[in-house]
Amino acid sequence: MDKNRRKANTSELRAGNQLNKDNITIVDTNTAKKAIAATSLGNAMEWFDFGIYSYLAVTLGKVFFPEMQGSVQLIYTFGTFAAAFLVRPIGGVFFGMLGDRFGRKKILAVTLVLMALATLSIGLIPSYASIGAAASVLLLIARLVQGFSTGGEYSGAMTFIAESTPDKKRGVMASWLEVGTLIGYIAGAGLVTLLTFLLGEEKMAEWGWRIPFFIAGPIGIVGLYLRSHLEETPAFEAMENEQVNKKDRGSFKNILVSHKKTLMIGIVIVFFYNIVNYIVLSYMPSHLDAVLGYGETKGLLLILIVMFIMIPIVLCIGYLSDRVGGKKIIQAGLIGLIFSSIPAFLMIGSGNSWLVFFGIMILAIFLASFQGTMPSLLPSLFYTDVRYGALSVTYNVSTSLFGGTAPLVVAWLVSITSNNNVPAYYLIASSIIGILIVTYFVKDTSGKPLRGSAPAVEEKNEIPAIMNNPEEALWWKEEKKQLER
Repeated sequence: MDKNRRKANTSELRAGNQLNKDNITIVDTNTAKKAIAATSLGNAMEWFDFGIYSYLAVTLGKVFFPEMQGSVQLIYTFGTFAAAFLVRPIGGVFFGMLGDRFGRKKILAVTLVLMALATLSIGLIPSYASIGAAASVLLLIARLVQGFSTGGEYSGAMTFIAESTPDKKRGVMASWLEVGTLIGYIAGAGLVTLLTFLLGEEKMAEWGWRIPFFIAGPIGIVGLYLRSHLEETPAFEAMENEQVNKKDRGSFKNILVSHKKTLMIGIVIVFFYNIVNYIVLSYMPSHLDAVLGYGETKGLLLILIVMFIMIPIVLCIGYLSDRVGGKKIIQAGLIGLIFSSIPAFLMIGSGNSWLVFFGIMILAIFLASFQGTMPSLLPSLFYTDVRYGALSVTYNVSTSLFGGTAPLVVAWLVSITSNNNVPAYYLIASSIIGILIVTYFVKDTSGKPLRGSAPAVEEKNEIPAIMNNPEEALWWKEEKKQLER
């Protein structure tokens, strides 16, 4: 990558200078692809863990909470799952502040190692039958370590990709992060389904459930190797070279005081995104099995097929967001959920395999509309000097309060109401809130420079078009005003 082109506009914006060709960053495509691969693999490992825990929820309930029965056992299992989200904001603040102060690359390597070790340790915990309640406590501790490390993982990955890609391709390139999510889920679901088929439920409960957790070790080693060979993002390097905001960078107080409005907007965006994400991908397998009696293996296979189909849809959504704008796509997805959630869950509860599949697929398509847009939209809310930390606070607070608890809350509501359509009502309520916030408070930044950073292009011949574009000049002027406040 051309080092001279990396020197972005932050200090010049503050000084009031105009946009010129020397401000514009030329992004090396191969470097950007390496960044996408390394961050997506780490994200895949994170969601591989979430996937196997979700798909093994019924089995883990038998292993660690054998004294409970039926839906109550499932609630205890998801309660341990949700406990990890209590410490995610703490991990997010800790790693996010360090990421803004010392660099994105170093912190992402640390979070990956912690995450791999915590996942591996779950596979080593003795069962309740062997050591009693201590097994449940050890499971909880391992989940807390996972939550702490993942607090800095996803927000760091979003930041890294957004700062390493050209503005005009940020949507499609960032959507690969969610492809990593789906691949992680698919790998977890496929492995659990295969093991359940080969070993049977009895052997799975006895020892087979440990195998998926052991795989985290090798994945972590590969991911660490890839991340350790990455270059720091151009946006962070430019900020380092310009010595901008050294005092305020990594300051939790600065984020809360100076960016509180944007934090609240981001929290609501993550709120509806994660509720849809966790209900469709984490809760649904257990809903099919424990609530509808659809059969564990059959339900897992069905979700696996749906997620596989989602991969090209997510990439297409990312590609489309670079052209029509991510905000419009998110609005369409929210409206779609409001009108289709109840029909989808009626289909899921019908017992007919084809109707069940189409019901889940409807929800999955609207989820894909968020997965293809959020990794590029969320980092664009914040300026470079606070992006990692502010995004970590935003994402993890909202995920902890609403996303990670969604399977637990929905399972509990279904249990006390005996109404299998409760998840649909939950989706509708969150979508109504989401459409109001997105419509009135979110500015579409698709194809625009990240806040506090220079325009980023893929080829040198794109620079004249930016220089002669009135919209680019207006965007630059508005950003200058914001930074001078």
